[in-house]
Amino acid sequence: MSRNYTELKKLKTFEERYEYLRLNGAVGADTFGFDRYLNQKFYRSPEWKKARRDVIIRDEGRDLGIEGYELQNGIYVHHMNPLTPDALLHAEDWIIDPEYLICVSFDTHNAIHYGDASLLPKKPTERFMNDHCPWLQA
Repeated sequence: MSRNYTELKKLKTFEERYEYLRLNGAVGADTFGFDRYLNQKFYRSPEWKKARRDVIIRDEGRDLGIEGYELQNGIYVHHMNPLTPDALLHAEDWIIDPEYLICVSFDTHNAIHYGDASLLPKKPTERFMNDHCPWLQA
């Protein structure tokens, strides 16, 4: 399955977008192992930094690009399709193409990878006048 931004933006809710991206991996599962140097080099490259900046601007710094989920404590730019050592070695175009990238929080990133929805941000409680003073409610 190849996930992309064009399909993702058709999904209107945070929960739908999470389900579209969820990978259900295992904590501690090897991704790069001894090839970790490859992704470390990639994430320091000018090409990645430009792609990252472009995606943050496009998504307006919002978790999964959803209004009301503005990111306050750091922005991760997530590859919608898992990055592999082979993709980096062959410098495949999709690894810096915004069509395959999305802004997420640290917790949303982990929820996507490990399928743990309990990590997802909770919607703020909707407040109304005098909700803190039940005796004043009409």
